Amino acid sequence: MLQVDDIHVYYGGIHALKGISLKVKERQIVTLIGANGAGKTTTLRSIVGLVTPKSGKITFNGKEIHRLKTHEIMRLGIGISPEGRRVFPNLTVLENLELGAYHRPPQEFKKDLEWVYSLFPRLAERQKQLAGTLSGGEQQMLALGRALMSRPQLVLLDEPSLGLAPLVVEEVFETIKAINEQGSTILLVEQNAMAALHVAHYGYVLETGRIVLHGTGEGLLKDERVRKAYLGE
Repeated sequence: MLQVDDIHVYYGGIHALKGISLKVKERQIVTLIGANGAGKTTTLRSIVGLVTPKSGKITFNGKEIHRLKTHEIMRLGIGISPEGRRVFPNLTVLENLELGAYHRPPQEFKKDLEWVYSLFPRLAERQKQLAGTLSGGEQQMLALGRALMSRPQLVLLDEPSLGLAPLVVEEVFETIKAINEQGSTILLVEQNAMAALHVAHYGYVLETGRIVLHGTGEGLLKDERVRKAYLGE
């Protein structure tokens, strides 16, 4: 579904991505793990057109997208839940979800909303509540629900567990698994390597802008280098 081929990204004189290549197959959960500054978020920003690679290419369902604008990429079927949640605090839960469905046919909206509420019952309970008054976990659910309202073929998740309590993290990852089991393909950027690799079919390890390891989620969990560097063993 998604293929990233040898992309190089610069921020001024800083070489942020140094030849990143990866694949995401349909109906898989693929994760990118690595420390802060490794290039995980920059990789996602490149996929959605917020950063233009200096070289290399990105294809989605066989179509090159690395020169397209972000809104054009979204319309092709990619949704993103950004790092830090980025909900609109002065809008209600329902209004935030409506914004996620801005390019969906109006006749599909009710069905999409019911699907998101089935995944996140608490959002249904709080649909008239201002997003800024929700807990951190509820805001993460809202950010993910907003991304899903566009009915994307591919969902990009940037650090969904960031700043959440352990029990809430567990709930978020159970929801990620449920979304995948219902047919969504997911590219997951996550510092919580243990949680990410437990749900991922395949994973890539980034260090200073390069992929240094890749393999199945199960295989990377057993890899001694990953266990020492990311799992605290």
